Amino acid sequence: MVGTRYFQTGLPDLIPDPYYIQAATYIQHVQMYALRCAAEENCLARSAYRPNVSDLNYRVLLRFPQRVKNQGSADFLPVRPRHQWEWHSCHQHYHSMDAFSHYELLDVSTEQQVAEGHKASFCLEDTTCDPGVHRRYACTAHTQGLGPGCYDTYHANIDCQWIDITDVPPGNYILKVTVNPTFQVQESDFSNNVVRCDIKYAGSHVQTHNCRITRY
Repeated sequence: MVGTRYFQTGLPDLIPDPYYIQAATYIQHVQMYALRCAAEENCLARSAYRPNVSDLNYRVLLRFPQRVKNQGSADFLPVRPRHQWEWHSCHQHYHSMDAFSHYELLDVSTEQQVAEGHKASFCLEDTTCDPGVHRRYACTAHTQGLGPGCYDTYHANIDCQWIDITDVPPGNYILKVTVNPTFQVQESDFSNNVVRCDIKYAGSHVQTHNCRITRY
């Protein structure tokens, strides 16, 4: 790991950007044949894996982007050593963590989960950094991480950056996005790892508002 871990004192502190999510949430209808790689990574709801589902059947996806900043004083690095990273041939990338983010759609009145998704950190990297901070991590087989003052950005159009809501009726919901959900990587502050948004799902479109950082 020589040359990659420059910040060893202190701890990382991840914080997701609520406004980034709010600005670009949308509904997409996609046929199963275009979701084969995502299906292999279990990014679809259980009903997508039934034997009677064909390549021409549509899934309804609640898509949204995500931008996560490391505002701590140390690098955020995968727990697994790189020789244990899993190669996924369909997407041509390595998985360095089981789940970097967890996505949930909650009933607005009971807060019970009605749908969920996840994002494996296949490309944990310094997408952009604050002025004066240099990018040090890129999406490679050797080094993945997120340095202090840098952002890992996932656009809404990439695979698994969604929740499969095919079986969810129109209504009012809460979108909950949690980074480092299982606390596998130690941070200085876990109280800022969650974004909640108010979602109004009308079937063909969605309205997202009041995205904010919450404790849980």
